[in-house]
Amino acid sequence: MELSFLEPLYKAVATVIAWIHGAYSVIIPPDNGLNWALTIITLTVLMRLLIFPLFLKQMRSSKKMQELAPKVQELRKKYKNDKQRMNQEVMKLYQTAGANPLGGCLPIVAQFPIFISVFTVLRSIAEDKAAHGMTQEMVDSARAAHIFGAPVPATFFTSAHDIQAFGADPIMTKIVLGIFVAISSTTTFLTVRQSVQRSMAQMPDNPMAQQQKILMYISPLFAVFSLNFALGLILYWVTTNLWTLGQQHWFYSRHPMPVVDAKGNVVQPEPKPGLMSRILPGKAAAKQADAPQDAPPAPEQKIIRQQPSRQPRSKRTGSKKS
Repeated sequence: MELSFLEPLYKAVATVIAWIHGAYSVIIPPDNGLNWALTIITLTVLMRLLIFPLFLKQMRSSKKMQELAPKVQELRKKYKNDKQRMNQEVMKLYQTAGANPLGGCLPIVAQFPIFISVFTVLRSIAEDKAAHGMTQEMVDSARAAHIFGAPVPATFFTSAHDIQAFGADPIMTKIVLGIFVAISSTTTFLTVRQSVQRSMAQMPDNPMAQQQKILMYISPLFAVFSLNFALGLILYWVTTNLWTLGQQHWFYSRHPMPVVDAKGNVVQPEPKPGLMSRILPGKAAAKQADAPQDAPPAPEQKIIRQQPSRQPRSKRTGSKKS
């Protein structure tokens, strides 16, 4: 079912697909599966770059909540017998610090209309409809493209007759789609697991911890619904999951969780070395050598006490010459 109010977004996605596909067609045949695979992957990367500021906002909000975790724990202990008052005080603390507990939903909310738009455009291609500003030539090109032997618009439940109409082998198509769905399920689990582990380390006494664990293990099952998605849409989902994994790993490495030392002080650990530092360790060492070094403290000057010289008896105060 198409949503009419999202029609401008449908047209925008179809236009971007046409531009990317046209650019790759300069060096790769338009009907080639590699062309369409690269088109979908490039589209995904562009969409994720577009919402990257929302990801940073999400991570900054998460970092603020991480810093407030000790105070939240104190409030929960203080009002453990009054949950309503506890929730009020916790929300008041978040508002005062400018932290948004729902900030983690921003990228998901932003991705949903894009996902619906890609789904709608690919479904139109599968139904052989030149809709949303697409030309019939582009639709025919996508329907003729195969990725590892499977048609781009085919789903796992596409009939053997329709798959043969695409010029593909039905058994090979289902194998390829099954592998892609398995990859989609695995990357979905790893993405959620990475986020949940960080959240549980941030707030060990979080009452939602058990629900988060359940969500972590249930999330791969949602990928089963992608059996009814076109291969191109599954490729989009796998690409966005891999992007999320790398993006979260990059941020978590640069902003490690603070630790509490033996004295109870919160200490911020040093960020883990980046990929370039691991590949080029000499460069990291040179950068560290070029960094200004603290000057050694100047040696303390010894204080030399002057002893008064002994005066002759004739010059001493009160002395008389005999």
